[in-house]
Amino acid sequence: MFENLQERLGKTLKNISGRGRLTEDNIKDTLREVRMAFLEADVALPVVREFVKQVKERAVGIEVTKSLSPGQVFIKIVREELEKAMGEANEELSLNAQPPAVVMMAGLQGAGKTTSVAKLAKFLKERKKKSVLVVSADVYRPAAIKQLETLADEVGVEFFPSDISQQPVDIATAAISHAKKKFIDVVLVDTAGRLHVDSDMMDEIKNLHHAINPIETLFVVDAMTGQDAANTAKAFDEALPLTGVILTKTDGDARGGAALSIRHITGKPIKFMGVGERTDALEPFHPDRIASRILGMGDVLSLIEEVEMKVDKEQAAKVAEKVFKGDGFTLDDFAEQLKQMKNMGGMMSMLDKLPGMANLPDAVKGQMGDKTFIQMEAIISSMTKKERARPEIIKGSRKKRIAAGSGTQVQEINKLLKQFTQMQKMMKKMKGKGGMQKMMRGMKGMLPPGMMGGGGPKF
Repeated sequence: MFENLQERLGKTLKNISGRGRLTEDNIKDTLREVRMAFLEADVALPVVREFVKQVKERAVGIEVTKSLSPGQVFIKIVREELEKAMGEANEELSLNAQPPAVVMMAGLQGAGKTTSVAKLAKFLKERKKKSVLVVSADVYRPAAIKQLETLADEVGVEFFPSDISQQPVDIATAAISHAKKKFIDVVLVDTAGRLHVDSDMMDEIKNLHHAINPIETLFVVDAMTGQDAANTAKAFDEALPLTGVILTKTDGDARGGAALSIRHITGKPIKFMGVGERTDALEPFHPDRIASRILGMGDVLSLIEEVEMKVDKEQAAKVAEKVFKGDGFTLDDFAEQLKQMKNMGGMMSMLDKLPGMANLPDAVKGQMGDKTFIQMEAIISSMTKKERARPEIIKGSRKKRIAAGSGTQVQEINKLLKQFTQMQKMMKKMKGKGGMQKMMRGMKGMLPPGMMGGGGPKF
């Protein structure tokens, strides 16, 4: 998300550097560019106006300190105003209620509501250690009920059965009653979506809300709809007392207009964002971290949290111990690293959170997608145990066999082996005293500006 906005703002904010003082004249063009960048990102016009006004008021006349250049001062102001526009801090779910805490999910059809119920269930179970029951009150789409049952089984939470002959209120109240008897912590209620906002839908969802009195009412909205997402959220908020928003499909939205518009238009916080199709692809929405990503400063905190949750520490420790002992780094170890990266959403998901990644050429980004990872795994899987342990024996006929087995070309086998050899050399540098520092120095020359201490602005 925010690729286009990040690119435009990055170019624009470079132009303000080199001034001894920020004045109305020398920031006029920059603000015009910022305004255009926001409008192109499909940010709602009232949000753009307010943002530009606030930045201008704060920036004009500010003396530049010895430690900061005008560009850095301006970026600092822009960053703080971005945070303010999106809500300043992450707002967690309020689950402090007599169990079960009831969470109702609302939204239009196709926004990813049912999938978000499963993702949220997994999040609450694994990160908040809650017992969760999910139920579908969507009596118009039997497929939605079946889909939720399948997803509940996948994420390991309890599913309360329902069918299209029942009334939504009866389904939800029966599920809550069942959860009380079983001392379940949280009940997630999936509701019917429509193709557009209509009075019948609103009446039904109002009645359901009144009957179950949820502690959280979350509006699920597709980020790809831009500022329309904020307008739809406002329509729902007028009918229901929404407590927050889940922004879905943010991995497919390069603009970011929805994220920057929703808080201003509805007054409601974005609590989570969906960052992919997998059931673990749900992240708490942190405005400060998102502001950093927009300005190309990365989001290292989220990356650390992801590593903590998704990396198999035992396996990683085994590989590290093996390397430090000097037992070598094999293609099996390389395959394990690929698997761990895939668990974290792939290389690009990780790199997006590192400072300075906007400087990476498109050609390089293209080589780091999921497709490349799947291909590399297929190549390694097509090798024999002996070949994975001793890749130097992989010559002409073996390469042809591996290429045929993995559905790739010999050139791709050569490329993988070259990458593996480079990684092997890097791992060898880790042996002995000061090994990690040596390896990091070696990597520094291979990485783009802004990473490993180079490039980006510092506050």
